[in-house]
Amino acid sequence: MSLRNFKTSNPVFNGYFWEDGKSASKKMTVTGIFLKSIISILVIAGITAYLWKLNEASMSLRWFSLGGMLGAIEISIIISVRQQWAHVLVPLYVIAKGLFLGGFSAYAHQNFPELPYQAIGVTIVTFFVMLMLYQLRIIVVTKKLRSVIITATVSIILTYLISWILSFFGIKPYIWGTSWFAIGFNIVAAIVASFALLLDFDYIERYKNKAPKHKEWLATWGLLATLIWLYVEVLRLMQKLAIRF
Repeated sequence: MSLRNFKTSNPVFNGYFWEDGKSASKKMTVTGIFLKSIISILVIAGITAYLWKLNEASMSLRWFSLGGMLGAIEISIIISVRQQWAHVLVPLYVIAKGLFLGGFSAYAHQNFPELPYQAIGVTIVTFFVMLMLYQLRIIVVTKKLRSVIITATVSIILTYLISWILSFFGIKPYIWGTSWFAIGFNIVAAIVASFALLLDFDYIERYKNKAPKHKEWLATWGLLATLIWLYVEVLRLMQKLAIRF
């Protein structure tokens, strides 16, 4: 059966990534993905902590955050077309995301010291809750559910993209404020990010011990992308609630 028949909201899990190298002796394992993900998260945490110290020393992190975001996007595009370079590009993606998150969360850490830690806690709890719901088949990843999550994810991405473009023309969309509409949008985005984890779990389960070993880097990339998205949405939501109340 062609792996193209299965889709997910995470572009790194698109079918063609899994079609080559089927005869490889070593296969993708959950343990391999777990270890790569843990190491990547520790690297991101280390970079973030270092940038927080720079921020406390009154150094502006705006360019770190912007550079990290643009770098992560560019690297993701390259990985999408050059999957065989994933073992080199994913570590670079991790560094770029560390720079982005360091700058992004520095503001919250400076003005609301507890929020980043709370956001991390919520992200971790959400990850394990969704994993439990998936493993116990309380939520089954059906074709219909997959389509709904993909549609919602694309809609959110397009909304962010359009709002970012509008900001260059001096137009500030409502999603960046602290209105109830903006808060509601963040809640919806966080929920969609949570459900995107289910698709990642499903894809890994389908192709563990089947896909070639180097695909672990691609699976790691996918999980990191979803987890970071979830963390960013949770932190933004907490910031808005803290400012409003």
